[in-house]
Amino acid sequence: MFKGIPVSAGISIAPIAKLTAQPAVAANDEKIDPSRKTEEWQCLEQSIELAKEQLSQLKEKALDQLGPEKAEILSAHIAFLDDPSFTGEMKARIENQLCSAQAAVQQVAGEFVALFEGMDNDYMKERADDIRDVSRRLLKNLSGGDSHSIGYPEEPFILVAEDVTPSETLQLPLSLVKGIATAKGGPTSHAAILARSLGIPAVMGGGEAFLTAAETGKLMILDGATGELFLDPDEGQLASFRERAEQEAADRETLEALKDLPAVTLDGHRVHVVANMAVPEETEALVASGLDGVGLFRSEFLFMDRSNLPDEEEQFTAYQRVVSAFQGKPVIIRTLDVGGDKHLPALALPREDNPFLGFRAIRISLARPELFRTQLRALLRASAYGRLLIMFPMISHLEQLREAKRLLEEVKAELRKSGTPFDEEIAIGMMMEIPGACLQADAFAKEVQFFSIGTNDLVQYTLAVDRMNENIAHLYSYYHPAVLRLISHVINASHRAGIWTGLCGEMASDPLATELLLGMGLNEFSGAAAVMPKVKARIRSTTMDQAKQVARHVLSLSSTEEVYSYLRDKTE
Repeated sequence: MFKGIPVSAGISIAPIAKLTAQPAVAANDEKIDPSRKTEEWQCLEQSIELAKEQLSQLKEKALDQLGPEKAEILSAHIAFLDDPSFTGEMKARIENQLCSAQAAVQQVAGEFVALFEGMDNDYMKERADDIRDVSRRLLKNLSGGDSHSIGYPEEPFILVAEDVTPSETLQLPLSLVKGIATAKGGPTSHAAILARSLGIPAVMGGGEAFLTAAETGKLMILDGATGELFLDPDEGQLASFRERAEQEAADRETLEALKDLPAVTLDGHRVHVVANMAVPEETEALVASGLDGVGLFRSEFLFMDRSNLPDEEEQFTAYQRVVSAFQGKPVIIRTLDVGGDKHLPALALPREDNPFLGFRAIRISLARPELFRTQLRALLRASAYGRLLIMFPMISHLEQLREAKRLLEEVKAELRKSGTPFDEEIAIGMMMEIPGACLQADAFAKEVQFFSIGTNDLVQYTLAVDRMNENIAHLYSYYHPAVLRLISHVINASHRAGIWTGLCGEMASDPLATELLLGMGLNEFSGAAAVMPKVKARIRSTTMDQAKQVARHVLSLSSTEEVYSYLRDKTE
């Protein structure tokens, strides 16, 4: 059994169809005779124009199948072809360094891929796939190959590849492809977003060992919910997963029936189940999901794929588009949350030895008030088009929160003076992700309208565990009693002050933790949209009295294993 990253839920059982590795994007030192510069330049121009036509056709297909939000992924690819820092640099290499058209594409694309893959942010790492997609298309066009035709079996199959690009995903025969498994990639890649939208179970990041072992024709079981990949399964495994697949199909029907129903316990206690959101392309699917809104919209997507800062108008357009689509449902937008662990040329952030404890998030916003004020103006303007809530990240000191609020009030005054509409009653909240802030929750609760607990960072700060460090990752758990007590403390403090608390870390997406969090008094669960219907079903199947009993018992336990075992046994 191999384990990858689950990116699109569902169980698939089918033979493997292994996609042949595409030409690697790598630097090439080939030189041309100066007399060929014009010819090579024209070849590149023709390749670019043909690629635009091909991508436009794929965009139309995406528009028909998936709607305008997903079609925008292809618009981003087309934009790369007009970007002077990308294709313009290729032309410069031909002119100034006597590169062939093919070598120019390889060199520039290779540098872009290396830049994105070297970033510590998963979302930005996965933008390397978009560069690969565009560059492969250019290289195929230059070589005269068919860049939009891939041969697939005529029988049901699971696609296995080193990685899958968005255009390859859109070309899959939907009646035959039963799953996607890749050695690279992750949940925020455009291919993953498309797989979820197309309803294709998918696991990414399975590793090179998996890719080597997976051979065309081998039978495979793919579990898109757990990331498990079984090659040549035995009869027992096949029987078990076929039974699970049948149960999942029945569960999907049940969850679909609950889609538009509220998250209410059997004894009438109402909470809210919302989604985390990384990019605007997810809007259409989230609106259609029946969830109560967005509990965390990461605004940093606007800042991370560029060499210049987004201006107020660009930010406003992005925020307004999402807020309007949810038609009055709450959309919580977190202000810029980046640091020295992410490569952001426009911000010129210093590299740091310990970036997670360094110059990041609200610390950057307060140190660069004009950057912050621009974002606040865009957010406030967008608030006139729906229910937008503003959330400040990584607050550790009361003075930081008050300074952020002071700047917000200044921007409000400017907008009033200019007659620009915004929501005068806009709610302000803060992330509770630093233990010190959690312990001082009573004081912070007097300053905001809501808390949102970020368990991903709260766990690593509380337990001093880097979850990306494989040597100690086993110590990382949101079931640790210390973490649970901090969560309980924050919720209780918010209720004493008459405000509400949500949770937007991975814990909110874990149905095993649902009853526990409900019993602690959590008001809002925000997580991965694909899993949240299960969280809603769990809420609707219990009572607050039962949930409180679970919470009381769990908070009396002394070890992570005791907590996990109790919740697992109770759920089973």
